[in-house]
Order: sequence, then structure tokens, then C-alpha cells
Amino acid sequence: MVDTVQPESRPPFSDWSRVARRIRVPLSFAFAIAYVWLAHPTWSSLLAGGLLLIPGLLLRGLASGHVQKDKQLTTSGPYAYTRNPLYLGSIIMAVGFAIAARNEWIPAMLIVIFIVIYVPVIAGEERYLRQTFPEYADYAKNVPRLATRFTRYGTQRGSFSSERYWKHREYQAVIGCLAVLAILVVKLMLGK
Repeated sequence: MVDTVQPESRPPFSDWSRVARRIRVPLSFAFAIAYVWLAHPTWSSLLAGGLLLIPGLLLRGLASGHVQKDKQLTTSGPYAYTRNPLYLGSIIMAVGFAIAARNEWIPAMLIVIFIVIYVPVIAGEERYLRQTFPEYADYAKNVPRLATRFTRYGTQRGSFSSERYWKHREYQAVIGCLAVLAILVVKLMLGK
């Protein structure tokens, strides 16, 4: 799927939001290295944290198969309950990884990263959606940013597409989670 909105026609993000958007992926890799180094997992922390990764991955996967970037405002699937199911899924996964790591510095680092990087990115994306899709104002008024509604918002427009899931490469999150868990298992087995 090709973006239908040209980059130069997109509304400007705040300066920090733009920077945060660019550095969030490289920062995630740097955090992953620090995470593995700081982690002190036990079998029970790995099990508890690993189990929490599952709903986060499922939510992200479901959201990825619904979202149609720049084509229409997605309000189907998990978007009928929360405006940012991809970020909510990531938060759930972050909590799972924090539990698996069993180190009090990990949650503190995750909270700082979320506040400094992801809050401005979400705000910038919402400004873009508000300017691109007139119906976004009503959607934002009725659907929470990161919490969830108990009832579905509006009428379903769209359905899950495995093609979109693969196109958005959400499978990489599954691979990444399995890789980090495998590294933690090795670290635990080596007694590091």
C-alpha cells in the first residue's frame, strides 16, 4: 500500500515530535542492548513477563491488520475501542519485558522513554489525523487515546487483512520478542 498523502503535504509536527519520530527506532535498539545487560531474569519472571507479551503482540497484530495508513480513518477492530492500539500493545509488551527482566531500572527507563519519545509522537500523529480526516474530531471525542472503551465505537468500516499485517511487517515484533526472550534464557542458563 502506497501512501496517498505526499510528505510535503503533511502538517508539520512540532520540532521535538519530528525528532522523536526519527530516533524512536534507533533508540529502541539501544534500549534493547541496555535491557539485556541490566536484566536479571528468573524462570518465574520470564514466564510471567513472557505471558504478558502475548496479549500485547495480539493487539498489535490485530491493529496492524486493520490500519489503512493515509487512506481512511481506521475505526474498525481494536481502533473501535482505543485510538492507539499499536501503542497500547507496545505498552503491554513493555510491562511484560519489565517483569521478565526483574530489574527496577527497566520500568523507570521505559517510563522516561514513553514520556519523552512516545507522548510527543502520538500528539504529532493525532494532529496529522485531525487535519487529514474531518471525522477524527468526533472519533477522538468518543474513543480514548490509550485506555479502552467497553463498547465499540461507531460502525465498523473495514476488516482485518492478513495482507496489511504482512505489509506493515508486524511479524517483526514477534521475532524480536522471541529473540529477546531467547537471549534472556541464555543469560539465565549461563548464570549471568
